[in-house]
Amino acid sequence: MADNKASNKGNAFKRVWATLSARRKLWGVIFFICIVILLSADFLPERINIQVGDVSDRQIKAPQGTVFISDVLTNRARQEAADQVDSIFKIDQDVLLETDESISEIYQKILTVNADDSLNETQKTSAIQAQINTGLPSSTLKAVANAEPDVISNLSKQTKQFIREYMEKGVQEKALESTKQDILLNVKESDLEEDFKPLVTAVISETELKPNLVLDEERMEASRQEAMSRIQPVQVTVKQGEEIVGDGQVVTEEKYEILEHLGLLKTSYRHFSFLGLICFVVLVIVLILIYLYRYNREILLDEKKFLLLGLLITAGLFIDRGIISIKLGDNPEIASLIGYMVPTAAVSMLTAVLLDRKLAIFVSAVMSIFVGLMMGNQLEFAALSFIGGTVGVFSVSDISERTDVTRASIYIVLANVVAVTGLVLIKTNSFSLSSLGAVVGLINGILSAILTIGSLPFLENAFGITTSIKLLELSNPNQPLLRRLLVEAPGTYHHSMMVANLAEGAAEAIGANQLLTRVGAYYHDIGKLKRPYFFIENQISTENPHDKLTPTLSTLVITSHVKEGAELAAENGIPQVITDILCQHHGTTLVSYFYHKACDAEKEDCISESAFRYEGKKPQTKEAAIVMLADSVEAAVRSLKYSGHGRLEAQVRKIVNDRLEDGQLEESELTFKELEIITRTFVRILSGIFHSRIEYPDNLLQEIEGRKRNGDNDNQRAAEV
Repeated sequence: MADNKASNKGNAFKRVWATLSARRKLWGVIFFICIVILLSADFLPERINIQVGDVSDRQIKAPQGTVFISDVLTNRARQEAADQVDSIFKIDQDVLLETDESISEIYQKILTVNADDSLNETQKTSAIQAQINTGLPSSTLKAVANAEPDVISNLSKQTKQFIREYMEKGVQEKALESTKQDILLNVKESDLEEDFKPLVTAVISETELKPNLVLDEERMEASRQEAMSRIQPVQVTVKQGEEIVGDGQVVTEEKYEILEHLGLLKTSYRHFSFLGLICFVVLVIVLILIYLYRYNREILLDEKKFLLLGLLITAGLFIDRGIISIKLGDNPEIASLIGYMVPTAAVSMLTAVLLDRKLAIFVSAVMSIFVGLMMGNQLEFAALSFIGGTVGVFSVSDISERTDVTRASIYIVLANVVAVTGLVLIKTNSFSLSSLGAVVGLINGILSAILTIGSLPFLENAFGITTSIKLLELSNPNQPLLRRLLVEAPGTYHHSMMVANLAEGAAEAIGANQLLTRVGAYYHDIGKLKRPYFFIENQISTENPHDKLTPTLSTLVITSHVKEGAELAAENGIPQVITDILCQHHGTTLVSYFYHKACDAEKEDCISESAFRYEGKKPQTKEAAIVMLADSVEAAVRSLKYSGHGRLEAQVRKIVNDRLEDGQLEESELTFKELEIITRTFVRILSGIFHSRIEYPDNLLQEIEGRKRNGDNDNQRAAEV
C-alpha cells in the first residue's frame, strides 16, 4: 500500500509532463533558461577574488565610509564571555541507582540461601561466605544464616543508606577513596547490631563507588547563552580611504567582513553554486506545473495562458534585474535599498487580473523567492516582494474599471512604505535610512501601477484574454452595439436585459462566472440588428413579415441571426468568450413553430427536422447553457398574458426539461443539481417581476392546456427566436 502511494507521488510530475504539448514543453525550457540566466548574474566572476587566510597581492582601501554591526567581532566577544562561565555540576542519579542495584543483588543472594530448606546451618554459612570475598567472623555468618528475611531486607536498606548519606551530597573522582573510608567509619560507629557490622562493612568495601558529581551541560549552556546575550553587538566604523588589507597581508575574518560590507568582496565563478541554482529553479518550476495541474489545469492546457504566465514571470525578473543593477550611491547600505524598488507587485496584479487570483498569490511567493536570490539571499527583500505582491492581488480582486488599478497601487504604496520602514529600521537602526527606504517604497508602488496599467491592454489583446475589466467595459450601455440595439431593436434590447438578470442570478447561485454570463446575455442577440422586425419582440405593428414567407425561408431568417451576430461581434472587437456564448445560446434546437407550420402546409410528416434546426454548437460551458435557458424561459414567460406562481413554475420547468431532453445541455458540464438550482432561481426572479399578476382561472387553465397540443404560436415563436 505504501509502495503504491510512493509510486503515485513519483508519477505526479510524469502526468503533468504528459499533459503538456511539445510546444508548451519547449516554452517551458525557454523560460527555465531565461530564469536561470537572470538569477545567475551574481555567480559570474567579479573584481576581487579573495578568501579568509589568503595573502593579498595589493593594497585595498575603503572607497567610502560605512558603519555596520560586525558579526565576526560580536560572535568573538560573545564566545569569550561564554568561555568565562564557571562550571556547574549536578548529581547523576543513575550512579546511585546502579550502586543500590549492586547492593540489592548481594543481599538477594543471601535471602535465596536462607530460603533453601534443604541446607543446614553449616551449609548456609558456607554459601553466604561464598558470596562475600572478605572473610566474615563465624558469629556474623551464623547470625546472617539464622536471620529472618525482614532482617536481611533491613540490612540491605541500611547499607544503601550509609552510602547515600555521602553520595547524595555529590562525590567527585578525586574524593572517592576518602568518601568510602568515611562511610566505613560511620558504619563502625553506628548502633547497628555488632554481629551484622562485618557483613555491612564487607558489602560496602566490595561495592564499586563511582563519581556522581558531573557537569550540568544544560545549565552550563543556559549560563553561556545568558552571558552571550549580555554582550551588545559590536559596531565597526570604516572611514573613506582607510586601508583594509595591505599588500602582502593575510586576510583575516574581520577584514573579510569589512570587504563584504563595502561591497568589494566578490567570489570567483562558483560551479557548485550555479548547479544548486539550477536545481532550485527546476524545483520551483516543477512546483508551478504541479500547482497548475491540480488547481488551474485550464492554464496548463491553454497554450496562450501558459505562455502568458511564463512571460509574466520572466519579464518581471528581467525588469527586477535591470532595477537592481542601478547604483544609488557609494554607501553600500544606501545602495542596498535598490532591492526595495523592484515592482514585483506588477507581476502579481497582472496574474490576478489576467489569469487567476489564487494563482497570483502563488506567483507572488515564487517571485519573492527569486528576488531574494537576486539580492544575495536576503530575506527582507523577499519579504517585501511578497507583501507588495499579496496586497496587490487583494487590491485588484474587486476592480470594476482600469483606473481601479491606480487605487490598488495606493494600497501597495502604503504597504511598501510601512514594510520598508520597518525592515530598514530592523536592519540598520537608522531613521534617516528608513526615511529614504520609505521613498523607495513609494517609487515601487508607482512603478507597479505604471507597469500594470500600461501593459494590461496589450496583454489582453495579444493573448485574447477577457478580463473582468474588459467585461465591465462591455457592459457599459454606451457601447456601440448596445446603443444600436436600444435604438434599432428596442424589444430585443429589453429582452436581453431581462435575460441578463435571469442568467446572472442563476450563475451566482451555482458558482459560475456571473459577470461573464451577464455580459454574454447582453450581446447574445445582437445578430437581430440585421433584420430586427422579423423577430416578434420588435414587431410593434400587427403586420408580421413572416406571413409573406415560406416556413423554410422564415427559419433561415430566424436562425441566421446567430451567424450574423458572430460577424457583428468580430467587426466590433467583441472577445471570443462572448462570441462563443452568442453562437451557442440556441445550440441545435428546433424552430418548432415554423417546422410544424411547414408540416401542416405539406400535410406530411416526412419533412426533415435538420432544415429547421440551428447550426450552432451546443453550449460548451455552464455560462453559455445558462444564457440558453434564460433566453428561452424569458421569451416564453413574456408571451403569457397571465402568470400565477404555479403556472410560472410549470412553464419554466417545461422549458428546462425540453432543452435537457433535446440533448442541448449534454456538453455544458451542468449537473442535475445545478439545473434544479437554476430552475428555482428563474422562478424566484420571475415571480418577483410578475408578482402583481393574478392567477389563471380554472377554466382558462383548461383552455391553455387544450391549446398545448398544437402549440401556443406566440410562446413557440418567442422561445425559438
